[in-house]
Amino acid sequence: MQDSGSTASLRGIHAVNRSIAWASGTGTVLKTTDGGAHWQKCAIPDGAADGATLDFRGVEAWSANTAIVMASGPGDKSRLYKTYDGCKTWELLFANPDAPGGFFDSFWFNGNHGMLLGDPVAGKFAVFLTANGGRKWKRDTHGGLLIEKNALAAFAASNSSIAKGNGLFARSFAAGGKDGSVFFSRPIYPREELHGVLDHLGRKEPPWKTSPVALASGTENSGVFSIAYRYPVTTGICNECGFGENSRFMAVGGDFKKPDESKGTAAWSADGGEHWTLATNPPHGYRSSVQWSDALKLWISAGPNGSDVSRDDGKTWQPLDNGNWNALSLPYAVGPDGRIARINPAAISESRK
Repeated sequence: MQDSGSTASLRGIHAVNRSIAWASGTGTVLKTTDGGAHWQKCAIPDGAADGATLDFRGVEAWSANTAIVMASGPGDKSRLYKTYDGCKTWELLFANPDAPGGFFDSFWFNGNHGMLLGDPVAGKFAVFLTANGGRKWKRDTHGGLLIEKNALAAFAASNSSIAKGNGLFARSFAAGGKDGSVFFSRPIYPREELHGVLDHLGRKEPPWKTSPVALASGTENSGVFSIAYRYPVTTGICNECGFGENSRFMAVGGDFKKPDESKGTAAWSADGGEHWTLATNPPHGYRSSVQWSDALKLWISAGPNGSDVSRDDGKTWQPLDNGNWNALSLPYAVGPDGRIARINPAAISESRK
């Protein structure tokens, strides 16, 4: 455990490297530059106005000076802010264009390319893309984002409704609700092929497609809360394999009002998210965050009644701890009441025995 100096509910965390990390939560942004030994309280974006009332549920950072935080809330309470001076000052980068409707759930950057996901507005998921570090955002108008009469929404529990991983810009996200758990995806291309280059080459970009995910669902409190992937799974073995055949997607969730219910809390896919298989031995409760650790060669999932690890790509999970967590950016986990902890690799090695 680390001393965050805060009592805020923390849902945003991003480790830039071994020394630098940023965390965010209700009316709060924090930063460390010494591996978590000390956490600094940052100036609050729009602190002179309504910043203290905003819920900063996501953060992405590039250095000790540059970071973006996402405020999640109804209507105009959903915004993106960016700092260039180590969080002394903030610039309003993007405000929810669908206010008074809409609700920002998750965002992610891979270099200058970024994706922002919001709850459905007028029966259609709100997806925005940027190719210049967030200075300009364009609404994704490709087909397949309509939910028609289905009761679906994304969850802003840990800034990980968008699939996060390594190497490629994964245009995919997951949602849940009364009408099931669903994975949305579009074909993944190298970053240089994004934003119009395919059309320039005469290749029309296809629409979004959906696949059902066999996680707990049926209520507005249930579904996929976090999704991640790792790529490549193997190297030098399948040179002809595409992304789908050489990736592993992991989805975790459940019903957040039933934190100790383990049934339907994790599923995995070995074909790019087209088909999903439930874990035979799931995490020991609802999970709001999941991430692959390349250093430890395992998956970690976390939620309000603890964390679990999987060493077989999500088929089985073993309990790691019983802490209260909201989000992961390894080696850190954050939770309510200002909780921040750093993973102890020795403890994970011990859990193998």
